[in-house]
Amino acid sequence: MVDKRIADFIGRHHVLTLATSVEGEPYCAACFYAYDKERNRLIFTSDDSTRHAQQMLENAKVAVGITLETRVVSKVQGVQICGVAERGDDKDRTRYIKRFPYAAVAPLNIWAVVPTFIKLTDNTLGFGKKLIWNNQE
Repeated sequence: MVDKRIADFIGRHHVLTLATSVEGEPYCAACFYAYDKERNRLIFTSDDSTRHAQQMLENAKVAVGITLETRVVSKVQGVQICGVAERGDDKDRTRYIKRFPYAAVAPLNIWAVVPTFIKLTDNTLGFGKKLIWNNQE
């Protein structure tokens, strides 16, 4: 079970940075996302013609970053996630459209990142405080 503080942080935000890589060629893309707390999945949409989608089709291992933008050191928060990208299912589509209703009228290629590791850095809990979750726990 993901620590509530980690899940709450992920749930409060809506833009992630997705990092992909094929044959040593890294790439990153910003994506709107919805979080399915119960299934621990970050859901986003991306056309199959995009570079990051092409890379996910070749190498499903991805990384994700979500950061609170602040200049106040005591408020610094962010997660780094390692996981596996996969095609989204009907529950993912429903969750995404619930978060972004305007997307219902667009053709959507739904993807989900299933985390294998999450690290939350949260200075509001103390300077440099880190909470770690991995699927081995």
